[in-house]
Amino acid sequence: MGDSKHDPLTTQNPPTRIAGILRQLGPGMIIAGSIVGSGELIATTKTGAEAGFWLLWLILIGCLIKVFAQVEFGRYSVVTGKTTMAGLAEVPGPRIAGRGNWIVWYWFIMFMASISQLGGIVGGVGQALAISMPITAAGRAFNEYVDMRTELKVKRAELQRSRQLHVGAGPDDVVGRVKELELRLARADQQWIHKLGAARFAQLGNRPPAPHDDRIWATVIAAVTVVILVVGRYGVIQAFSTAMVALFTLVTIVNLFLLQANPTWMVSWRDIVQGLSFRLPPVVSHVQGTAVATALATFGIIGVGAAELIAYPYWCLERGYARCTGPRDSTVGWVARARGWMRVMRWDAWCSAIVYTFATLAFYFLGAAILGRTGLDPAKEDMIRTLAVMYEPVFGRGAEALFLFGAFAVLYSTYFVANAGHARVFSDALRVMGLGDQTPAQYRRRVRLLSGLFPALCLLVYVAFPAPAALVLLGGLMQAIMLPMLAAAALFFRYRRCDRRIRPGRLWDLFLWISAAGMAIAGFWALWSKIVSLGSFFA
Repeated sequence: MGDSKHDPLTTQNPPTRIAGILRQLGPGMIIAGSIVGSGELIATTKTGAEAGFWLLWLILIGCLIKVFAQVEFGRYSVVTGKTTMAGLAEVPGPRIAGRGNWIVWYWFIMFMASISQLGGIVGGVGQALAISMPITAAGRAFNEYVDMRTELKVKRAELQRSRQLHVGAGPDDVVGRVKELELRLARADQQWIHKLGAARFAQLGNRPPAPHDDRIWATVIAAVTVVILVVGRYGVIQAFSTAMVALFTLVTIVNLFLLQANPTWMVSWRDIVQGLSFRLPPVVSHVQGTAVATALATFGIIGVGAAELIAYPYWCLERGYARCTGPRDSTVGWVARARGWMRVMRWDAWCSAIVYTFATLAFYFLGAAILGRTGLDPAKEDMIRTLAVMYEPVFGRGAEALFLFGAFAVLYSTYFVANAGHARVFSDALRVMGLGDQTPAQYRRRVRLLSGLFPALCLLVYVAFPAPAALVLLGGLMQAIMLPMLAAAALFFRYRRCDRRIRPGRLWDLFLWISAAGMAIAGFWALWSKIVSLGSFFA
């Protein structure tokens, strides 16, 4: 891909009616497809599980504050026809001629963490399939045992909360189920102790050895993804991600709505007021520090994360916004087209923001209301199984099957879309750093090659370190640290690269500065929290 994506022969006037604008949307939904799986389903629910409702305000800000910077990144590409990496390389600061600058160099560091994040995502997909369709006998036995132990923990929490709310012994059906599960688990424990030995069983955390079904399924998924991405095109990516995100987001919002009929798990106005009080969780056994650290890492990937901010202009270019605008000139026609296609892009950005904000809030409420109250933490090989608990109060025994389908949809959508974006951005980054050929044909060949390489690399990360939530949060932390850099770049694009004839108004500039300040605070706070935690570790 060269710096320019303009073609004077294919300029097109922008739509002016709402229906026409909606038909031109797409890049934002692709970005939403890459967000919901890692940021919303995993990181947001984990934050809710650890912090309860206390950090709702931080999650909400994280969803909305970065859209203004996103639009500035898109404006730069629509007006100039250049890619994000080409723009970042123009930002003032330390640089080596022809080899990029400080932002591009850090991007390579963040990129490696993003690959780890996608390793966690493909591991989550593998877990979902291993639970719903175990391949080995060991996998079936493991599922049966862990399902019982997870259900027992949930039922005990439900019983305790019911007694707190209603003052009594608790519902008879719940009491009976708890006793039944306790007896079954006691017998199962004895069987596993007899089979493995007491020392080995204790070493494994009083549970059966984890099978390899998740890794087998993750390998299959990675192979399928390689094929689709190598031969796929923009239209396939847009249609697939839009359908998957819309479906599971709808199911999650319905689940949260129906949960309000259950007094044990409902989200009250008191919970919401607590979440919007702009306070941190109370300090209880170091829970506050852990929850805030998780929330800051989550801040980097919910809404439009650092990786999505960088990828968004590439999808805008492929959608044709810059091509339809045409090369910048002094004519009134160009100004009219630029303003019109910028309007389309703003609609695209804000419509996708509405989608992922609703999804984020729904996941956060479910994590706080159910996982937080039961003390369950989605981590390691139990991540997907634990997340499925959020759907049981409404959908009962069918919840796991429903959730597993939804989890597969959004996690695979993230894995699929993010790898497609990484292939494009990385290929362009090589060009910007003088390490790749400048021609469009060579760029397309690199994209196809990297589309096959990156999914496999993500798989290797998960196989070596099978802890999906930790991998996702690592990527989130590195993205959060990059947010101040991208905030500076957005301001640079606005004040040094924006054509005066299409510059935004003062109100927009005010919100852009607020957005930049929020991104900077979150990034430096995340970095400081990491330094403090490392200092405590080595003390």
